[in-house]
Amino acid sequence: MEWIRFLLGVAFIVMGLLVFVIQLIGVYKFKYVLNRMHAAGMGDTLGISLCLIGTMFLFGWSFTSLKIALIAAFLWLASPVSSHLIARLEVTTNDELEKYCKVEKEEEEA
Repeated sequence: MEWIRFLLGVAFIVMGLLVFVIQLIGVYKFKYVLNRMHAAGMGDTLGISLCLIGTMFLFGWSFTSLKIALIAAFLWLASPVSSHLIARLEVTTNDELEKYCKVEKEEEEA
């Protein structure tokens, strides 16, 4: 039983590290800041969560695992919100946004 728990923990940590490598490639491959932020935000959320689940398996079911689960839940809630706010700031402050992507203007009602 210990070996199964150990192998599951290592498998989740390796999957998390692979997600981080893919994220890193995406951050360097994309040219525009919003594309880079998408790759970084999605990779962080999934990669950190997989690594934390792996450490939960390695520690076993204890109070430490509960704290790790709470950290994972907080990251799943906080990371997308912060990425969205930073992306919204980029969209509102970039004067040359049309050069990088298609912008749809909202129609003003009378």
